[in-house]
Amino acid sequence: LHDALPISILNQKVNGQPLVYFDNGATSQKPQVVLDAITQYYSEINANIHRGVHTLSQLATDAYEASRAKIQRHLNAKNPHEIIFTAGTTHGINAVANGFAALLQSGDEILVSAMEHHSNIVPWQMLCERTGAVLKVIPMNENGELILSEYESLLSAKTKIVTVNHISNALGTINPVEYIIQKAHAVGAAVLIDGAQATPHLKPDVQALDCDFYVFSGHKVCGPTGIGILYGKEEWLDRLPPYQGGGEMIATVRFEKTTYADLPHKFEAGTPNIAGGIVLGTAIDYLNEIGFEAIAAYEQELLEYATQKLEQIEGLRIIGTAANKTSVISFNIGNIHPYDIGTIIDKLGIAVRTGHHCAQPIMDFYQIPGTVRASFAFYNTKEEIDTFVAAVERSLSMLK
Repeated sequence: LHDALPISILNQKVNGQPLVYFDNGATSQKPQVVLDAITQYYSEINANIHRGVHTLSQLATDAYEASRAKIQRHLNAKNPHEIIFTAGTTHGINAVANGFAALLQSGDEILVSAMEHHSNIVPWQMLCERTGAVLKVIPMNENGELILSEYESLLSAKTKIVTVNHISNALGTINPVEYIIQKAHAVGAAVLIDGAQATPHLKPDVQALDCDFYVFSGHKVCGPTGIGILYGKEEWLDRLPPYQGGGEMIATVRFEKTTYADLPHKFEAGTPNIAGGIVLGTAIDYLNEIGFEAIAAYEQELLEYATQKLEQIEGLRIIGTAANKTSVISFNIGNIHPYDIGTIIDKLGIAVRTGHHCAQPIMDFYQIPGTVRASFAFYNTKEEIDTFVAAVERSLSMLK
């Protein structure tokens, strides 16, 4: 797949060595078609949307709304107005958490999992502080899998929302979100799925999942930074108050009273990231052209190959060994600090992520300061994995 639609940034050298980019869990690289679409927007149709009768404004509006419809089809949402453009996953989660402040009472319960990114922990803690709700945690086991029996025992009539990631950014675990959603709905709770790490690897069907909210970021699906999607069922988006006030999200404004616009504009205050919204649609087209089944199969090959190679290194421990996982490998070697390994292999042109990966509770669970995380995408190769493994071995010879 890496030769099918080349990405020019991957052809450069870093510290005199060919770049091996294994930090895809943090952000993906952008194909030329995405870069061209950004340039085309600003050079040909740059104008504000929804507010002008002139030609450029209408062209920009049409392109922006066409992208919304494209993403609706990609997620299999029922309606285009259930697709809200945001600044990213974090923005989407905060919008929902803020809205739930109007729905919760003291003693109500919110469930998060033990493997959440900070972006899917902190907004709910802030919500609990505001409302008196109680945050409860779905535990996980040593393999990095949620303990579903414990999850079931936590659910009750007090549970108002369950919020879990589809795939763990730190462990690669693919969570059984269909089961989680079904059990939450059985007690009347809403469900938000953090899809930031899932959408680069699979194609979510929000109607088949039956989730109430699904969020993801454009920059992890070969799109620009500063753009993301909040999907919400129409009935839930109607219930929640708007997250921000300003232009675009209003129907009428009087000093005595303001009324809000219909969906999706109710949640899209101010001038949006117009180029980002349009080009996110371009990135989704690009990935669908490759095909998510092909992406998943190839990335599984990379995961199995890298796992086999890394396990041959003496003292290496993989953190996160779930039976169902995607192309992420987090590991430590003995008592060597992950930062030291990451720094040395960077000198050899290899980009990985080191640290707690915005998932400190996971690191506390394993009683480690962090990990080295290699996260693979469809444009990576087995040859790059060989280079990476050799670099890790070389770093060990320098650090022991």
